[in-house]
Amino acid sequence: MATTEILTAERILEVTEEVLRRHGPAKATVVDVARALGVSHGSVYRHFRTKAALREAVTKRWLDRTSAVLEDIVAQDRDPEARLRDWLAALFTAKRRKAGDDPELFATYMVLTAESGEAVGEHIDALTAQLTTIVRSGVDSGAFAVADPAVSALALFQATDRFHDPCHAREWEQPGIEGEFEAVVDLVARGLRA
Repeated sequence: MATTEILTAERILEVTEEVLRRHGPAKATVVDVARALGVSHGSVYRHFRTKAALREAVTKRWLDRTSAVLEDIVAQDRDPEARLRDWLAALFTAKRRKAGDDPELFATYMVLTAESGEAVGEHIDALTAQLTTIVRSGVDSGAFAVADPAVSALALFQATDRFHDPCHAREWEQPGIEGEFEAVVDLVARGLRA
């Protein structure tokens, strides 16, 4: 690390991701991260008090990337059903891309998410809140007829689990998966309509 570069939490997270990619979660240490940054491990601990806190932060950062992409769809001012379909498709695409583009890092994050109950729980809460916003806008516009947008959003999230829960990642490259996804989305969209 250049002596003029300020050590930030974000920089530590970037390097931690690279160290995890190289060594995997079982072998990656805070010392490895510090070495890659050219600092002492104490410098890393000033930003993240424990190895577990660092791993939790890396996991949260990874999950937040997906939430941010989806938030753009939620914020759009257009037909709620189209936004719902686009949101579900974007979630499926993002999860498939993570699994397919960098399988080693995806495997690492599978281990980290199993350890990171808080980060995963917050991620699921954020995603269901986004869905709730879309469903509520559909109710407000008269496009959807559901009594409780939050309950319906959670049901939508659970009904489409096969297309975003990483435990199903092996299925995402099977022939016909896109057709199966479209069938499920059509079914849930019909169930919401007024």
